[in-house]
Amino acid sequence: MERLSGLLSRMLNRVLWLSGLSEPGVARRPRIMEEKALEVYDLIRTIRDPEKPNTLEELEVVKESCVEVQEINEEDYLVIIRFTPTVPHCSLATLIGLCLRVKLQRCLPFKHKLEIYISEGTHSTEEDINKQINDKERVAAAMENPNLREIVEQCVLEPD
Repeated sequence: MERLSGLLSRMLNRVLWLSGLSEPGVARRPRIMEEKALEVYDLIRTIRDPEKPNTLEELEVVKESCVEVQEINEEDYLVIIRFTPTVPHCSLATLIGLCLRVKLQRCLPFKHKLEIYISEGTHSTEEDINKQINDKERVAAAMENPNLREIVEQCVLEPD
């Protein structure tokens, strides 16, 4: 009976796929994207705040819900992070965005395109900061500054 049930299930899936009502693997995709989003979150939650001894997770700057992963193609993914500064005039929001970018560029085990944004309406200069942290040339220039690089390194250092 179990064998017959499995055969009927595969036949039904095949018919739905051939009819265009379903694609193979569609049911798996959301779960895979959720797993990748959790993988991203696990990497960024331990980043330290530049001013405080707390992590971004402890300060609720990042939450699981702030990470979204979309499939671009079979091997490439778009990772979107939306973080929330602790105050609307946070002077370190750009630095936090830089830390997020550096950590993910170094540690993500899959091919990705990365977009980092301040959550809408949570910072007084969010548009300017979003441009800065998503501009490759500005990021590269910032990481050439030894003082800034040292701060970023301390923030992204894995806890013991």
